[in-house]
This record gives sequence, C-alpha cells and structure tokens, in this order.
Amino acid sequence: MSHYVILGSFTEQGIRGVKDTAKRAKGLRDLAKGMGVTVKDIFWTLGGYDVVLIMEGPNDETVASLMLKVGALGNLKSQTLRAFPESQIESLLSKV
Repeated sequence: MSHYVILGSFTEQGIRGVKDTAKRAKGLRDLAKGMGVTVKDIFWTLGGYDVVLIMEGPNDETVASLMLKVGALGNLKSQTLRAFPESQIESLLSKV
C-alpha cells in the first residue's frame, strides 16, 4: 500500500457547515473504504490548513479519484502528497 498525506482547507461552503465536519469525516472514511483506501488519521489543525489526513491506498490513481470525489462535494480543497515511509527510503536511495 502507498502512503498519502492530504492537506485540506475548508471552502466557503465547508466552513458554513463546519458543525457537520465530523459527520463528513465519517462519510469520507466510508467512501474511502469502499474504494480500497484506508484513512489512518484525520487531524483538524491550526495554521495554513484546516485538516490533515493520513491515508493508505493501493495506488495514486485510486487516491486521486477519491480526492476528486471529495472535492466535487464542495466542502474541501485539498493538496495530496505521496509519502514514503522510513522503511522504503533505503530502496529509493539505492536508485539515486
């Protein structure tokens, strides 16, 4: 499984309905599970982003599709980062 860090910012619609953010998070987990993606953690944050999600998915295409579906709902703008855990870095470095 590949790892992903998603940085999210509420849209105007999302902040207007902020009281529903925990319900939306549950919906995201359910949607992700149905696509073969595991949401490991969701953090609501202070600073430049409102939400940080940690996910594991089978491939970039699946996670991209998931985040496009989430974005189409209109509550969150996101930036997806492909993340490489410590256990994979030596293999990556051997190819440099």
